Amino acid sequence: MIKKVSFLLLVAALSASCVSKKVFNELEGKYATLKKQQRELSDENHDLEKTKNKLENDLKLNQDELAKVKAERDKLLNDYTTASNNLKTLQTSYAALEKNSDEALQANMKKNRELLAQLDAKEKALAAEQERLNKLQADLKDRSQRVTDLENMISSKEESMRKLKETLSKALNSFEGKGLTVEQKNGKVYVSMENKLLFQTGSWAVGTEGKRAVVEVGKVLAQNPDITVLIEGHTDNDKILGSIGGGIENNWDLSTKRATAIVNILAENKGVLKENLTAAGRGEFAPLMANDSPENKAKNRRIEIILTPKLDEISKMLNDL
Repeated sequence: MIKKVSFLLLVAALSASCVSKKVFNELEGKYATLKKQQRELSDENHDLEKTKNKLENDLKLNQDELAKVKAERDKLLNDYTTASNNLKTLQTSYAALEKNSDEALQANMKKNRELLAQLDAKEKALAAEQERLNKLQADLKDRSQRVTDLENMISSKEESMRKLKETLSKALNSFEGKGLTVEQKNGKVYVSMENKLLFQTGSWAVGTEGKRAVVEVGKVLAQNPDITVLIEGHTDNDKILGSIGGGIENNWDLSTKRATAIVNILAENKGVLKENLTAAGRGEFAPLMANDSPENKAKNRRIEIILTPKLDEISKMLNDL
């Protein structure tokens, strides 16, 4: 667990700038778009889990159907054997009855023909069931393989994220106890930085120590181009005062500016794909804990860098099912 650092490190002079209503509106629009994209990613992850569960249920249903078809096949095979034995008995009787009257002989021959027809019908039914069984087995095997492939790919993504988390932890080890944590959950990696590491009060200018931490994150991202990166800015619920937040409309505005500042530092690394970066301000509306004490408020003032594996391959596999 990252150790706490004295709140006194947060006290500093703040920088003031003027933001036009037009820029603010554009930022709000971008925030809405990014929030929508975040929900879509969350929904997509939820849909993937639902699809996996559905495939597993379908696999169970197919296995039950296979058992049922096998039972029907065995019954038909038993019927076929019984009919075959009956035919042999009748053939023996036929030989003995050849000496009897023509009427009895004709009746016996008719019965034999009926039994032969029944036997032929059962043979055809058995062949049809066997073909159906073979097809069902092939389909079941194919579906089972696809489910296995999907599970393997998901496991591979999870393993990749685990290794990414370990790499980030090592790269950011020097910031232990300075308000930085690295955590893996829900298939994603979260790098959380408290504002005391990054910003002065009311400012979105990143300090020297904070920039060094962000640069280290950028070095790891440059080696992992298949990761999408969402940078979220968070504040406490203290209102922005005019003398404190010059040029800042509200907490949303401040959190967005801070998220954008982090994106700009990451983008300085030429190895980081700019299309993988997204900045979002969430203001005071996603706190880690209640804003009922200075310590809790300090925890809520933070930047979260959320790393998510790209799901293009998994989506393609689901479409192919």
